[in-house]
Amino acid sequence: MLDAWAYERGMRLNFIRPGKPVENAYIESFNGRFRDECLNEHWFLTMAHARRVIEHWRIEYNTERPHSSLGDLTPEEFAATANPELLPPFGRETPLRGRP
Repeated sequence: MLDAWAYERGMRLNFIRPGKPVENAYIESFNGRFRDECLNEHWFLTMAHARRVIEHWRIEYNTERPHSSLGDLTPEEFAATANPELLPPFGRETPLRGRP
């Protein structure tokens, strides 16, 4: 799905080489933050409990916390100002705060 979206827009995907995580400092930064602020702070009792806690953290991270890399906007605010055609196809189906 992502490759088709990129191809239609004349974009070339450039994946990280195996064993070279420093090639994408953004995801490494996110992984560290997720681990420190969510995973290390909770003792998950069940898969359902883990899903609830992680979902709560995800919503707070995307809707309440400004990110300096986005001009001190939350990801939700940043996405609202972006051209929808430039956003990847995943994640557009439901709002960040939306719950089924």
